[in-house]
Amino acid sequence: MLKTLTLAVAITAALAASNAVAAPRVERVTFSSHGEQLVGELYLPEDVDTAKPRPALVVTGAWMTVKEQMPARYAREMADRGFVALTFDFRGWGESGGIRRQYEDPNAKTADIEAAVAYLASRPEADKEHIGGLGICASSGYMVTAAAENAAIKSVALVAPWLQDAEVVEQTYGGKEGIARLEAAGDAAEAAYRRTGRQAFLPAASLTDERAIMFKVPYYTEPERGMIPAWRNEADPAFWRGWLRFDAIQAAPRLHQPFLMVHSEAAAIPQGAHKFYARLTSSKQELWLDNVTQFDFYDRAAPVKAASDAVAAHFRATLGSAGEAEQ
Repeated sequence: MLKTLTLAVAITAALAASNAVAAPRVERVTFSSHGEQLVGELYLPEDVDTAKPRPALVVTGAWMTVKEQMPARYAREMADRGFVALTFDFRGWGESGGIRRQYEDPNAKTADIEAAVAYLASRPEADKEHIGGLGICASSGYMVTAAAENAAIKSVALVAPWLQDAEVVEQTYGGKEGIARLEAAGDAAEAAYRRTGRQAFLPAASLTDERAIMFKVPYYTEPERGMIPAWRNEADPAFWRGWLRFDAIQAAPRLHQPFLMVHSEAAAIPQGAHKFYARLTSSKQELWLDNVTQFDFYDRAAPVKAASDAVAAHFRATLGSAGEAEQ
């Protein structure tokens, strides 16, 4: 059941679900961000026509992930609904370049999103005046930070967004003492890296190793879900200070684009999403689903469909449908 959804969006979402096009084709692409090559996948509806460029989306996923995980699922859903959709590996992750690997850097990832938007705008299939950003989980913070500064992003949608500030971080990571412990561990790893030039990795996820950044979590520890060959199950713990001090909520009052958020009280840090939404001054809508966990938003059929229908409706309303943008 839906808790919060305007009638207009509900009707449009229902129409979106009934208007899916042929299965998309996927093209491997490369582009540059700050001197490094990024590798991406461009999802193109089968009926795409370069003579009639259409609204296009950059789709990004959770922290420590690669393009083949939840970004691929949502990019395909968007292409099924008629949008051109680009996913990519951030610097240091997956197939993309970057000397420092498996290092969660909010500033670098925000810059990479802007590079992806610029690349997408150069594609003949995409209408450069009608580009949107779809962020999932942690990359939601990077997406809204990029959008607050980049007018090329015309509309924003977030699914299961992880949106934090200092207060939310303190609530989530064990208060000031918990934060201090994590920052100290991260600082020690950073000092060792600067001294030796070598990274010391921990498991990103594990059911048995308590050192893992994500201990006893689903999805990443399930081979049929997120534990895929393309994903390297390691993380550089030196990221902690930069991550814990990253404030995504500060972008809210600066965001000028139309905005949609799909979330659940059963998913991760809903208090951050509520705080962000309350501080928005742009046109905004929200959809709250009942009893959907964070990880189920990544790949379970029912929540993915509900989120994708609402997101497609939002982008149709704010970017236009195929064939409309050029009129």
